[in-house]
Amino acid sequence: MTSPSPSASSATDAPAASVCPLCGQPNLCAIAAGQPSESCWCMAPGTVAPEALAALRPEQRGKTCICPACGSRGRPPSPSSSPLAPS
Repeated sequence: MTSPSPSASSATDAPAASVCPLCGQPNLCAIAAGQPSESCWCMAPGTVAPEALAALRPEQRGKTCICPACGSRGRPPSPSSSPLAPS
């Protein structure tokens, strides 16, 4: 019997390069698709909401790409923080 290699478990824990870690949908990353980085949807200044980046786990920041939908709106507000939420 052989023991699994340490990289075998980490490969299943790591999100796919083409999947948004916030919603699980395709992230449309140009770099992951082998295209130039400047052609990626996220490269325009102000495109990615700071809330979206803050929603990533610390170990994902700078290492994984989010999708345009999550990047443009960030994480939806919780019902308790919404101004329309009942008090």
